[in-house]
Amino acid sequence: MAEDAGLRDLRERMASSPFYGWMGVSLVDAREGEVDLAIEAGAHHLNLQGLVHGGVLASLADTAAGLAVRTKLEPGRRQVTVQLDVQYLSAGAQGVITAQGRAVRVGRQIAFADAEIRDANGRLLATAHATVAIMTDRS
Repeated sequence: MAEDAGLRDLRERMASSPFYGWMGVSLVDAREGEVDLAIEAGAHHLNLQGLVHGGVLASLADTAAGLAVRTKLEPGRRQVTVQLDVQYLSAGAQGVITAQGRAVRVGRQIAFADAEIRDANGRLLATAHATVAIMTDRS
């Protein structure tokens, strides 16, 4: 399948972000209302216990949920997470971690999205629910 303009735009936006570069987040795939992300969790992603830091998992969930909403927005609109609820289910270790974001409902001013974070074996590490504000893009 050829890469469409929306997927290309998301890849370019992520590639231009120093934060996503530092974190090592890559966009695996995107469809209307869904995105798949991945990171290679390394030593700089770990907490003092040697586990993937909860903030890394939350950032990954927030990114997946937000970008899933973005795939459904009209040109000239943007999204900002206003609430994120993360449920940590299993400890994460170094290695590939994936996130799937899914837009549940996208309205004119508010959206709701979910995310699932899994390790390389498919074990569910965390789930998240996001409330996202929709507004006019900044010029």
